[in-house]
Amino acid sequence: MQELDLLHTFLEVHRAGSITAAAARLGISQPSVSERIARLETELGTPLFTRSVRGVTPTAAGDALAARVSAPVDRLREVWTVPEVGPAETVRVGGASDVVAARVVPALAPLTGRGVRVEFTLGLAHDLLALLAGGGLDVVVSSVRTPIRGIRYRGLVDEEFVLVGAPSLAGTIDRHRLAADPAEALRHLPLVAYDADLSIVRRYWRSQFGHRPANTVAMIVPDLRAVLAAVIAGAGISALPRYLAEPAIGAGTVELLHRSAEAPINTLHLAIRAGASRGAAATRVIDALVERARDWDVF
Repeated sequence: MQELDLLHTFLEVHRAGSITAAAARLGISQPSVSERIARLETELGTPLFTRSVRGVTPTAAGDALAARVSAPVDRLREVWTVPEVGPAETVRVGGASDVVAARVVPALAPLTGRGVRVEFTLGLAHDLLALLAGGGLDVVVSSVRTPIRGIRYRGLVDEEFVLVGAPSLAGTIDRHRLAADPAEALRHLPLVAYDADLSIVRRYWRSQFGHRPANTVAMIVPDLRAVLAAVIAGAGISALPRYLAEPAIGAGTVELLHRSAEAPINTLHLAIRAGASRGAAATRVIDALVERARDWDVF
């Protein structure tokens, strides 16, 4: 299947004339598409595309390969993606709203045409893990790994967290004090938190500064996309996954407030009930999440 995936990715890029468009069609990240094309070029020993700011143009070798493999690859893909006969089996998946929207839904959407019905429950990790333990959910994608009897975890992806704030707030920081005592230099700035426990910002402060934040809390909102929106609006500062904050950093609507030699990392976990019997649909959901997590952006 690995070779088929490489060739299928190549054909999508060849047909679209763009890495970006091919990534959208395939439902994977642009870096993953580029990595697959590079791997295929290495295996074949020849470049298949020339790159430019306007997209990609097939080389003679690329056109020849497309002519040779397009029909058989398309036929194999049709066989592989034939919809399953029979009623759809429901799999109950829990996760944070932002993670479900950005990560989980795109990973599981292709399964809906193959006999799988996905029903999501959104909420905080501790509540979702309790539901999982009680049999109310089949799978939980969790940012925490809480020891609970009967639940086992599998790491999906490591996420780097960054501390960000709006330029108006960043301008109030004493840069000399920031270098000498960053926690004190940031203390006057209010926080935007994901939950009342300040779980994310607390973890950032402890890993970087060795203690809990002493800052006031301006807003609590259990959705990291909304946290980012509040930070952009100047409500306060917060720690966010780099993949989520990076577009705003690039656009200049937020700034990095603190840089460390060792960036704080949090692992996103897949949680399931240990020893519980699983149907074919639940197994497909788990396999799809594990497979797609390899293509999720890691900074």
